[in-house]
Amino acid sequence: MRGPFQPGRAMTIAPSPQPPVIQAETVFDAAAVARVVEAAFGPGRLAKTAERLRENRDPAVGFVARQDGRIIGSVRLWTITIGDAPALFLGPIAVTQTERNAGIGAELVGVCVDWAREAQAAGVLLVGDPPYFERFGFKRIEGAVMPGPVDPKRLLWLALEAVAAPGGPVRAD
Repeated sequence: MRGPFQPGRAMTIAPSPQPPVIQAETVFDAAAVARVVEAAFGPGRLAKTAERLRENRDPAVGFVARQDGRIIGSVRLWTITIGDAPALFLGPIAVTQTERNAGIGAELVGVCVDWAREAQAAGVLLVGDPPYFERFGFKRIEGAVMPGPVDPKRLLWLALEAVAAPGGPVRAD
């Protein structure tokens, strides 16, 4: 009686996927990042108010999640000013459909927050879902005025310095 292994017969063993690695984005990642963001948000993302703070600019920093040589997630931070206060704007956070719910988005947000702390930023602003971002310390911000319509419940701030949240117009820096 023969078992599943048959001597003399070639076997193919598929390699196990490596865990994702979070790395700083490079200029060579731009096309792959664009594909991940497009797949996550579609062309409608370009009409969103948050895009006004990102268009025609380079991010302060970007991070990618890489698995087996391919980019499966991305996030960026952008310099902004709220009133007269310099700050950072986080987004978009995008993860490929097959890898969602694996904690990759949370890892990307955590790396951004760590980078912002090391850069001694006053804080980080974003437009997002409060239940998701509250675990990182983000809270609703009052008085920040985005350059277009935004649901005020989704405008969130993470203070990184012991100062009151800034107020006033939010502008690309």
